[in-house]
Amino acid sequence: MDSFFRSEEMCLVQLFFQTESAHNCINELGHLGLVQFKDLNPGTVAFQRRFVKEVKKCEEMERILRFLENEVVKSNIPIPADFTSETIPVPRDVLDLESRFDKLEQELKEINSNRDTLRQNFTQLMEINHLLQMTDDFFEEAESQLSISELPSEESVYSSRVTCRRTSYTSTNGPLKLGFVAGVIKHERFPAFEKILWRLFHGNFVLRHAEIKPHEEENMAEDPVKKDVFVVFVQGDQIRGKIRKLCDGFHASMYPCPNNAYARKEMRTNVNTRIEDLRLVLKRTEEFRETTLTAAAANLQEWASKVKKMKAIYYTLNLCNIDITQKLIVAEIWCPVSDLNSVHTALIHGSEQSGSSLSPVVNRIQTQQTPPTFNRVTSFTSGFQSIIDAYGVGNYQEINPAPYTMVTFPFLFAVMFGDCGHGLVMTLLALWLILHQEHFRKLKNELIDMLVDGRYIIFLMGLFSIYTGLIYNDCFSKSFNVFGSSWSVRPMFHPHGPWTNDTLHDSGHLHLDPLVSGVYSGNPYPFGVDPIWNIASNKLSFLNSYKMKMSVIMGVAHMLFGVTLSLVNYIFFRNLKDVALQFIPEVIFMLSLFGYLIFLILYKWCVVMKSESAPSILLLFINMMLFDYSSEGTVLYRTQKPVQIFLVVVAVLMVPWLLFAKPLLLYRKHKQLKLKPSTNKLPMQVFGISNQEASDNRKEKVSMADIFVYQGIHTIEYCLGCISNTASYLRLWALSLAHAELSEVLWKMVLQVALRVTSGMGSVLLAVTFAAFAVLTVTILLVMEGLSAFLHALRLHWVEFQNKFYKGSGYKFTPLSFDRMRDMQ
Repeated sequence: MDSFFRSEEMCLVQLFFQTESAHNCINELGHLGLVQFKDLNPGTVAFQRRFVKEVKKCEEMERILRFLENEVVKSNIPIPADFTSETIPVPRDVLDLESRFDKLEQELKEINSNRDTLRQNFTQLMEINHLLQMTDDFFEEAESQLSISELPSEESVYSSRVTCRRTSYTSTNGPLKLGFVAGVIKHERFPAFEKILWRLFHGNFVLRHAEIKPHEEENMAEDPVKKDVFVVFVQGDQIRGKIRKLCDGFHASMYPCPNNAYARKEMRTNVNTRIEDLRLVLKRTEEFRETTLTAAAANLQEWASKVKKMKAIYYTLNLCNIDITQKLIVAEIWCPVSDLNSVHTALIHGSEQSGSSLSPVVNRIQTQQTPPTFNRVTSFTSGFQSIIDAYGVGNYQEINPAPYTMVTFPFLFAVMFGDCGHGLVMTLLALWLILHQEHFRKLKNELIDMLVDGRYIIFLMGLFSIYTGLIYNDCFSKSFNVFGSSWSVRPMFHPHGPWTNDTLHDSGHLHLDPLVSGVYSGNPYPFGVDPIWNIASNKLSFLNSYKMKMSVIMGVAHMLFGVTLSLVNYIFFRNLKDVALQFIPEVIFMLSLFGYLIFLILYKWCVVMKSESAPSILLLFINMMLFDYSSEGTVLYRTQKPVQIFLVVVAVLMVPWLLFAKPLLLYRKHKQLKLKPSTNKLPMQVFGISNQEASDNRKEKVSMADIFVYQGIHTIEYCLGCISNTASYLRLWALSLAHAELSEVLWKMVLQVALRVTSGMGSVLLAVTFAAFAVLTVTILLVMEGLSAFLHALRLHWVEFQNKFYKGSGYKFTPLSFDRMRDMQ
């Protein structure tokens, strides 16, 4: 259980194993996931390390695998998620996989290149076919408009009789011989092309165009481009040359088109034959490509896993040392002390698999270096540990705030989000994420992954919100009346009561008087807030005072708990002097002021007095700090004045204790060490520095001015922080009231309006209004308010709670783990 409340005890271990068993041993350690290798070659740059070539080969294979995966995904070929064969990577696998991947990549690139060439040829043939079709349609239309006697050949047409969609050429001198230029242009470029033709030739041309609309089976391109086929009839070879240059400028494809019908028919027959042949070749090419990719997809996950393992093994070998004989590898690892036997067993198993004659040697060595911080987590605790690590990784064996955060974080969130209806919706969402987590992880969405990782955080926040919602007696801004109210209206109408029927008719708002016998039963509501407050006109004033004081009580208790956890750190690290020089004055200072503030709040709640004569807690506390007792309304109990004076004096005395006691004690020891230079050891633990860090700095000269400045900053930060942090917890009150008021506004202005409609269309209006109410509730109250309460609860833990005992200046334990690598894919 100790490892749950603080980081694991780590040890530095030296490993000796033979070179031929290195892959198997590191493979077993990677599957174990409990070993972090140290770099024994820190002065060697990356390209000078022993296995840098193998690492580069693995990176190249990863690039090929990414290329193959992209091709498989483009072809909509499913990739099997699981693979059964779990082979141990060996050095020869690098060469085998490298040759296989190179061959597969070259083959696939060649297939893609041939396919693209065939598709381009197919597209050109289809464009020629459409061009011939449009040309034939044009001449058939012209022949239908002219008599056979007037049309000696297709080479001579009467321009005056030829019409087109947008342009025409006219002449009064009789028939003219027209040549033509035919081609295909992109659809979006055609308007500009036509406009430039008009500006160059001033309408002395005939333009015919049509959009290409291929059949579905003719569309061989992955991203089809809309194109137009066009024919331009002009007079003269020089003009046709200019038009060809203009087509080149617009990247239009020009194709030869015969002048007579017989040649066009033969050409079209030839084109159709070639199209059918290309369609068959393309089909066979696609089938062969799909077969190749399907075979590759079946092994893609296995190959990726093996390559990642090999890359991790070679990267790890680069961190080790190899002796002169090249037969022995020396490594240093950090591992938990409790798992040392498991590490040794894994090494022996790896050595036996490789057939090595010598067993690996495990030698635990003593070191003054600071070990990494390792906190074991489960699927339930990993989310809360991530919240802590986001603030900073804890120092080695420093107390871990995560176990306490698992309770305090969702509770403080629920104080700001107290509504059992909204909490129930959040709980159901979390249960849905928990039950279908594997499905959501396959979606590979960053936002969804974040929600799945924090599913248990959301679940606890929802449960705690249900609890605080029941305490507030608030469910979608409405109250439950389960046990009956402790207040009664009937005694106000008794013969001696202040109310009559006329009072009800003449008054818009009436207040119950608890001094009238029988109005208040004297028994508080059994659980939570009395439901009568939901219809009271002074509901906001009552909840305002209640939640504000509750926030102060929770805040001071939370901070005192953080200071108490610092005592656990002092005792564990044997810094007993800090208990007297830092912990005791800090606790006394906080209890003298803010502990007494909690006492005043609770005492005022317990004492029965009229609201007119009840003193203000805020004024009591301010007058206590100013020693002002002249006002008569500032006395809550008899011995209040001497008690408050004593507490203020004690709190003031704690400031010089914190400010000077620790530096003066250190100064005294420093003077003694000057007299004994051979034993120049400075007790840095008094500054929260570990023995390992102190041993690395024993020979460093310490400035006493820096020590006094450091302690002064800490004292000022703590004393002022007690005030500012206590005020910071008032956000619990503010956000709780804001959430309740927003919920009430949605009820009154949206859903309640539809419920009051009694016409025939009331049910339809209610359905529409309820849909709007549900959407606004989810977006505003659950998402926006939930995120706001989450961030404020996070701030209270990072700043107000953790800074009392948690330094967070360590470094994380990053073991070699194949399972973690697989999860990151």
